[in-house]
Amino acid sequence: MTAPDFDRIIDRRGTHCSKWDDMQSAYGVSPDDGLAMWVADMDFAPPAAVQAVVQAQADHGVYGYPGANPAYLQAIRWWMDHRHGWQIDPDWILTCAGLVNGVALTLDACTKPGDGVIVMSPVYHAFARVIAAAGRDLVELPLALSDGQYRMDWPAWEGMLKGHERLLILCSPHNPGGRIWSPEELAEVASFCQRHDLILVSDDIHCDLVLPGSPRHHMIATVAPQITDRLITLTAATKTFNIAGAHIGNAIIADPDLRARFKAALMARGISPGMLGMDMVAAAYSPEGAAWVDALMTYLDGNRRIFDQGVNAIPGLASMPLQATYLSWVDFAGTGMTMAEVTARVEQTARIAANHGPTFGRGGDSFLRFNIATPRTRVTEAVARLQAAFADLQ
Repeated sequence: MTAPDFDRIIDRRGTHCSKWDDMQSAYGVSPDDGLAMWVADMDFAPPAAVQAVVQAQADHGVYGYPGANPAYLQAIRWWMDHRHGWQIDPDWILTCAGLVNGVALTLDACTKPGDGVIVMSPVYHAFARVIAAAGRDLVELPLALSDGQYRMDWPAWEGMLKGHERLLILCSPHNPGGRIWSPEELAEVASFCQRHDLILVSDDIHCDLVLPGSPRHHMIATVAPQITDRLITLTAATKTFNIAGAHIGNAIIADPDLRARFKAALMARGISPGMLGMDMVAAAYSPEGAAWVDALMTYLDGNRRIFDQGVNAIPGLASMPLQATYLSWVDFAGTGMTMAEVTARVEQTARIAANHGPTFGRGGDSFLRFNIATPRTRVTEAVARLQAAFADLQ
């Protein structure tokens, strides 16, 4: 495999790219001189094998309805086995239009309006949006912050349930905190769901984005097989290989009854995968794709070190230690500033678009989330801009 060039600047402006073309309207930061560090996709080209299948489809020139694609299913099976030690049956795989769509389908299949849906907050903001849109009740269990990292707070959580909860969404690894949950923590999640008769949705979209030196990520099915009858695992190649525009993800469901419920929701909405997306996933989930991911994580680790060192040198700022994902979660509480003052400095002075912490729910009030999956020159520039914007604190 030719070594990927993650340092190459790819100009995404003017390509209908949400991350770059929408940051003016979202944050008042112009793409002409701003840095887009909000939307969770990468500024890197995918592996050459993925580009090759896209080119082959273009060369073929006919874009008709796709049929069965066993290579796609077998690629997912191979990846889960070789990268995560999880043996799955291709029949367990149901394809949806990405992970957020998978969450929405699960809400339709397994809950009814007014039911409680549990999240561990702060957490990926799309969960709350979809739960509200579905007419379900968002139940936030706040993560405890200890030694600079998030912990599950079971003693506190047991007393916070209302009795109408039917489903829990686990973000594993955690977004935005970047935590990899230990096997012991995952086993406790499983026990909690059994005790309270909850369907468990495990969003593992960041499972491949583990930084060097971090603990191993475990799929919850491998450490708590006793919850197979209530488990829906959501995965996707899109986050790992920067092909989110393909809008394709997987619900992996071992239990036949639960799988039938999800499939019925899928079919009722006429959702089926696109031809190009399936071919891209099949190409990505391969030995070449695995080597690309290994190179990616080494590169992102370098970005993380530069970003954390520079940000943590600013008095009052603290970047949460990142074990997985490429999303740095920075706490500005130590500055003593209001978040309006913080965001003004980040957006107007430093000209950086970063996600606002309150959108991630309880516990996010003093944070911003920065996407560091971009060429290193931009990460270095972002650090310099932040240090200049908060120079009076130094």
